[in-house]
Amino acid sequence: MDIGPHPTPPVRLPGPDAARWLTQIFACRAAAQGGVVRRKASDVDRIVGRAVFVAEMRRRGFPVMENAGQYVIFCNSAPIRRLC
Repeated sequence: MDIGPHPTPPVRLPGPDAARWLTQIFACRAAAQGGVVRRKASDVDRIVGRAVFVAEMRRRGFPVMENAGQYVIFCNSAPIRRLC
């Protein structure tokens, strides 16, 4: 008998460089103050991998948008509203 959704298994980082890179994202002032950080999508995909990156953002509760080859990370859980 299935009683609901199964928890997502933890995603393992591909290596120490990826873990260090993710740590550095959130060490910047903008992230620490709940602001917005952006990173090149190609860098994220090459260094960490999209699945690991998305899993980490979900774990932290941070929404991410993609535009023009950039990932825009909202380092807070406030709603996002498009104005135009």
